[in-house]
Amino acid sequence: MSIFIVRGPEGSGLSQHAAAPLPAAVMKSLVQRALDTGTSIAMRSCCCEQELIEALCAADHSPGEVTLLAPGACVHSERLRRLLPRLRNAYVEIHDDDGHAFDACLPASAGHRLGVAQGYRAQSYVLALEMALEHLCCNEVGNRVHVGT
Repeated sequence: MSIFIVRGPEGSGLSQHAAAPLPAAVMKSLVQRALDTGTSIAMRSCCCEQELIEALCAADHSPGEVTLLAPGACVHSERLRRLLPRLRNAYVEIHDDDGHAFDACLPASAGHRLGVAQGYRAQSYVLALEMALEHLCCNEVGNRVHVGT
């Protein structure tokens, strides 16, 4: 079983670039939690909308898996909104905002979205992983992770 983390670009227009790497402590937590549940994680940080679309299509190759999607600057992309309903697998939308000024989200009708993890900065990825594991019925294995205060 695999969980794919697909991160959209940051910036706009010609200044789009891949998002900054996640903090080492967050990555370690994600990898350890996945290992505890017998799940593998793959991450792709995309530099542009086209790369994001291709990464989502590649992540959708095996039915029954979940994608953690951080749309970044592509949150308003019409191409992304048209693609999501055609994907077989569910996704959890992630925004690494701080909870004081929420980022825009994809429409709730855009594909099979399990939920939105936002408001916890980079820890939103940990929350999203827990949501994905719950969907896959793997969340009771190992130690539960709590995000927030």
